[in-house]
Amino acid sequence: MLNLFARGHVNRLTDPVGRRLVALGVSPDTMTVLGTVGAVVCSLVFLPGGGLVIGSVLVTLFVLTDLIDGAMARARGHGTPFGAVLDSTCDRMVDGAVFGALAWWALTGGNEPVAAAAALVALVGGQIVSYVKARAESVGLTAEGGLVERAERLLLGLLGAFLAGVGVPYALSVALVVLAVGTVVTLGQRILAVRRSAREVPRA
Repeated sequence: MLNLFARGHVNRLTDPVGRRLVALGVSPDTMTVLGTVGAVVCSLVFLPGGGLVIGSVLVTLFVLTDLIDGAMARARGHGTPFGAVLDSTCDRMVDGAVFGALAWWALTGGNEPVAAAAALVALVGGQIVSYVKARAESVGLTAEGGLVERAERLLLGLLGAFLAGVGVPYALSVALVVLAVGTVVTLGQRILAVRRSAREVPRA
């Protein structure tokens, strides 16, 4: 949903930054790796121990570099196959670190088992959603769209963590349960999209 409604506005902000970094000789792959390392480290250092406010803020800042590397690729006029694989791989690493860390905090210091279970559902479901799209595209089918994609997953998870960190009761549990349900719905939407795409492919 965010991709649909916000992409144009975001690109207008990130494209000048991307052009400047390319002019300085920075590669999109470098930005991808730096953002991933920063997000993973901040997730694992701050979130499990209860540093939800500082952790969610820092992880969000590093995640935003994912927008910058896309702008840098546009500034160069092209991406690369390696860059696409690297970007997707790093995305999965960040998702695992964020939701794994939130689940750990919810089971230990947070004492919120519902939030922990929802975080794991969101994590596993998000990985499968991404896999369905990649597997479909590998056989010439499409699986685009869905209610909750990666941007929404991170937004809801980190917002819930921030609100919990400033003392809003059950904020993380509510955010993660909504996210888990939305992720399951998205998985169903992706499977149906693949089925429709397969029906449109002429039989050999």
